[in-house]
Amino acid sequence: MPQLVFFAVVGVAAYFGYRSFLREAERVTAKIKRHERQSATGANGTLVRDPDTGEYRLAKD
Repeated sequence: MPQLVFFAVVGVAAYFGYRSFLREAERVTAKIKRHERQSATGANGTLVRDPDTGEYRLAKD
């Protein structure tokens, strides 16, 4: 019975670790694509609109 609990805990940890890994991989991929688009167009950064003030600022990574 302790082995079953151990493997259940390992399985849950592996599942959440895998989800975390995929989320990080998506974030890094998006950052790389954004950088490639900026390089292709010659831009110095990506502007995002601040909803409170309505001003545009450089996106923070």
